[in-house]
Amino acid sequence: MTEYKLRTHNVRKTYGSVVALKAASIEMQEGEFLTLLGPSGSGKTTLLMAIAGLNNPDSGDIWIDGKLANFLPPFKRDLGMVFQNYALFPHMNIFDNIAFPLRMRKTPMALIRKEVARVLEIVELDHVAKRFPRELSGGQQQRIALARCFVYKPSIILMDEPLGALDKKLRESLQREIKQLHENLGITVLYVTHDQEEAMVMSDRICVMNDGSIDQIGTPNELYFQPSTMFSADFLGESNLFDAQVLEVGKDSVLMRGPAGMNVLGELKEPVKIGEQVKFMIRPETVDTDNDVTRDNAVEGILKEVIVFGQITKYYIELSDGTEMVSTQLTCRGSSTIEIGQRIILNWAKTSTVILTNDAGS
Repeated sequence: MTEYKLRTHNVRKTYGSVVALKAASIEMQEGEFLTLLGPSGSGKTTLLMAIAGLNNPDSGDIWIDGKLANFLPPFKRDLGMVFQNYALFPHMNIFDNIAFPLRMRKTPMALIRKEVARVLEIVELDHVAKRFPRELSGGQQQRIALARCFVYKPSIILMDEPLGALDKKLRESLQREIKQLHENLGITVLYVTHDQEEAMVMSDRICVMNDGSIDQIGTPNELYFQPSTMFSADFLGESNLFDAQVLEVGKDSVLMRGPAGMNVLGELKEPVKIGEQVKFMIRPETVDTDNDVTRDNAVEGILKEVIVFGQITKYYIELSDGTEMVSTQLTCRGSSTIEIGQRIILNWAKTSTVILTNDAGS
């Protein structure tokens, strides 16, 4: 059996009659960055806290470095924790904050000085060692919280919404910093967030959670372009998601009848039957508005709205039965050549049509 850095098997947690976690199983390799992603109440923080030893699961097993950790107290699990509120000691200067976990481990003072200097240099804050937390910005405090976690070289670092309290620009900057630290140091990170973009930017793999269960685990690319469940397709990024009926099943493609009576061609990934009711998903950025009727799929509609979101522009098109489709394009200088009320033909490749059967999630 492969020895994983972290493995959970059927971990379940209830609070009275509320089932917070339903048989959650994940596996992490050494040096991997895995993100638990989901809406509030999906069970992601409950799973993180169970791994940390801060709540006791009702059933299931947790292995850390190949050893069963179910009954180990938190301080014996060799884990580092970074929280949203930084959790720095206000009465200690930055050097002492970072040195604290080393002092608790009775590390010699000479080594403490060396290791604190090392991590302060890594987070590029070696000039603030004598300051107090209140004298630093929110972003700097979070970097110090990271440094305090890195300094004693834990086996796995757990991060619970660590950037949630920061503004968008600073959050994006720290996302890159954490990702670079992960890559440069080869650390293993289990990260919790409800922010889809954050998960996409930072993760090697993403574990999408919903209603206490694991919905799907995969790379950002797999989850975005080939989701296997309806929840993942709808939750991660923006999607055109429609009902359809299977008309024909070929060797490697499926023909469906979609909204507004359009025929939709998609790639055959999972077995389907003629007459079966399914859903299909198309990412807005794969839908073109150039009136090309020679591509695999084409449908006519009327442009109802155009919204510019900085570097991208979204086109909202109404089909003949009132169904709305969205096409996302890079924003070009100057005004769009497409006008509100104009009839246009939307088109996309069959490889961009993701077919979701009714038993693939809910």
